[in-house]
Amino acid sequence: MTPKQRRKLLDRIRITDGRGFRLRDHDPGDTGGDLVDRADVPGLLAAGVARLSELQSLLYAEHSWSLLCVFQAMDAAGKDGTIKHVMSGVNPQGVQVTSFKAPGPEALDHDFLWRTVRDMPERGRIGIFNRSHYEEVLVVRVHPDVLARQHLPKRLVTKRIWQHRLDDIAAFERYLARQGMVVLKFFLNLSKPEQKRRFLERLDHADKQWKFSGADVAERGHWDEYMAAYQHAISATAAKHAPWYVVPADHKPFTHLMVVSAMIEALEALGLTTPTLSEDEKQRLDEARRTLEAED
Repeated sequence: MTPKQRRKLLDRIRITDGRGFRLRDHDPGDTGGDLVDRADVPGLLAAGVARLSELQSLLYAEHSWSLLCVFQAMDAAGKDGTIKHVMSGVNPQGVQVTSFKAPGPEALDHDFLWRTVRDMPERGRIGIFNRSHYEEVLVVRVHPDVLARQHLPKRLVTKRIWQHRLDDIAAFERYLARQGMVVLKFFLNLSKPEQKRRFLERLDHADKQWKFSGADVAERGHWDEYMAAYQHAISATAAKHAPWYVVPADHKPFTHLMVVSAMIEALEALGLTTPTLSEDEKQRLDEARRTLEAED
């Protein structure tokens, strides 16, 4: 895939300004239209994974920038599978994956960004957040009982709390960008009918039943509330330095291709190069060579 093709594909799903954004304008079943042939997707994905591996090696060697990829989605949208396929060729030494489950007592005794800050990727590394700080304006918003367990002073729990949290997240991500962290946020946009199909598939196959929980159906009952929460979150925090990608998720191979393409584009834009050695460092290498060659 040429950089021009990649840019055109990503422009369909990239949100850098939330003004006028409407989630319903994005088709979960999109497969690239006339920009990519579905038959070419597996080959393009394999090439993308290989290119990402090259770029990750340069990122690690340069040890200056870092990349944070945030994945948010409804149940069964394919976060785990996307992470697995996209990162399949990358050196594990340069990647850290964090899965954010329900907060425990320690996290509930801190501010809502506390555990996010603890797991930020180091310079030279790619960080993957399987769910993230956005849960605090999604799940917590849909289930107010979770907010009640966070011990906030009552006077701070107002009708503006969600906008306040989104303002804080936007400011936090700007701070990260100014520290050399590239922030990419992926919403895997699954349709409600496709979620139902995947749930039934899990129930029909014994080797997939372990993935299913009764809570999944209960959360599905809040679908419209979640879509409204995602709409607000993406609108309030989309920025050039921390874009959202509303990735069509009904067709998994295309989902994987879009994610790896966004990561490649972001890393290529950094102009990563192998570090150049100083004259003193080169001299020490020459001395090391002479020592090794002089051995019996």
